[in-house]
Amino acid sequence: MNRAATVVLTALAPISWGSTYFVASELLPPDRPLFTGAMRALPAGLLLIALSRTLPKGAWWWKSAVLGTLNIGAFFPLLFLAAYRLPGGVAAVLGSAGPLFVVGLAALLLGERARLRTVLAAVAAAFGVSMVVLTADAKLDLVGVIAGIVSSASMGAGTVMTKRWGRPEGVGPLAVTGWQLTAGGLVIIPIAVLVEGAPPALDGKAFLGYGYMMLINTGIAYWLWFRGIGKLSATSVTLLGPMSPLTAAVIGWAALGQALSPVQLVGMAVAFGATVFGQLPGRAPKVVAAAPAAEPFSSTEKTDRNVSMDLSNAEVRR
Repeated sequence: MNRAATVVLTALAPISWGSTYFVASELLPPDRPLFTGAMRALPAGLLLIALSRTLPKGAWWWKSAVLGTLNIGAFFPLLFLAAYRLPGGVAAVLGSAGPLFVVGLAALLLGERARLRTVLAAVAAAFGVSMVVLTADAKLDLVGVIAGIVSSASMGAGTVMTKRWGRPEGVGPLAVTGWQLTAGGLVIIPIAVLVEGAPPALDGKAFLGYGYMMLINTGIAYWLWFRGIGKLSATSVTLLGPMSPLTAAVIGWAALGQALSPVQLVGMAVAFGATVFGQLPGRAPKVVAAAPAAEPFSSTEKTDRNVSMDLSNAEVRR
């Protein structure tokens, strides 16, 4: 599969995540974000493990726990805390800063050079998202801001460490995704019980919503995401993240009747353009022409050097 196809498939993950707000607001019980996070992660993780029929071995038990905590277990609660303490637009902008964390961590831990074009693409994408989601009356809350920043840093660190550790030999992305989702779900469950109490009663709409969140929004989406991390650079993958708030804005307009102002449309164009720009391949390294082959020794040189071999059908290079 060529690079363009891999980028498109990986982009389906943040596009799917952009539907989270719509599904949660229309189908799921209100004010249960941690329960929703656990329902997204744990059943999906167990299903993927069952399908792959592969459990971690050796060091991959603790590696899966670390990656699952960074990508799921810590990320979900912090993200929801930021969403509760901040206006949605502010939380989305803080989330869109994730690529900048990945650029720095990838340079430090993976040796990926922080190219100017990558940094510019990340900044432009965050600026475009801010044009789409920020409102003039947005207010800041210190705890919410810290939670939003740390959630972005957690997901960024998880992306980089997923790339750094790769996968065990002979194990596909399906199994590794299952390990991480299971570990992350197990981290969220006790937090959800302490904060939200007993699980809520579920009706038909809720089962439909949780089924979608578990299978499409989490199981398939995270499989595509981690698969993309294995095939692309960490910075290329994370620069697809702004597709999530852009998708949420489009769904809000199409399904919920939310208006989009000219400024928001310009912001969407800026963010989408920056995302595409960030995926363009860099310049190929210059190829240094090889030095011309040395001429075979002359007969005089052969004699002087006492070459005792047959040179009639072979060259001797200096």
